[in-house]
Amino acid sequence: MRQGVIYALVAAALFGASTPFAKALLEDVHPILLAGLLYAGSGAGLAIVQVLRISFRAKSESIAWPSRGDWGWLAAAIVCGGIVGPVLLMLGLATTAASTTSLLLNLETAFTALLAWFLFQENFDRRIRRDSLPLLGDR
Repeated sequence: MRQGVIYALVAAALFGASTPFAKALLEDVHPILLAGLLYAGSGAGLAIVQVLRISFRAKSESIAWPSRGDWGWLAAAIVCGGIVGPVLLMLGLATTAASTTSLLLNLETAFTALLAWFLFQENFDRRIRRDSLPLLGDR
């Protein structure tokens, strides 16, 4: 469990540092090109990790592929989260301060949780009570 926590903290630190670095790069690179370069680099890094995982994987392990009904959702997630989102992030970052954008990105987790709860009817742990979110009102 400790290793997972360390990975999560490193990922959070790198994500937080990426906004000011991207803002500096936007002085020389068009926002759409930068979004593409950042995600191409991310894809290349994940491809390397996947190749390493496959080469060191035990023969008995199998890969879980999405079911037929999941392909539409996967395509929508790729389009929204991998194309539209990064482009809009870089366009927004080009027009706002990096500090403002970083603060707005911190709200991403809360908004994602609320979307999952209300739109997709995700179950939450019993420690999360409706009265702990007074702005949402009664549902």
